[in-house]
Amino acid sequence: MYNFLLTLLLIDCVLITISVLMQPSKTNDAMSALTGGADDLFAKQKPRGFEAFMQKTTLVLGIIFFLLALALVWISSH
Repeated sequence: MYNFLLTLLLIDCVLITISVLMQPSKTNDAMSALTGGADDLFAKQKPRGFEAFMQKTTLVLGIIFFLLALALVWISSH
């Protein structure tokens, strides 16, 4: 059981990395990365389409990662 959960955790890690890298960038240039993008502080828009899907996917994969990590700790302590 431990090895199965560990394998699922490693697969989840790879999927989280892929989903984070696939998310579109929110910055337009290098200067906004240095200043923190304070010029468009109030210009936030709700994500739609692919960006919203990737955010939800990353959130779900993060929750799965957390639960698998807790399960592995619980199994290894017993």
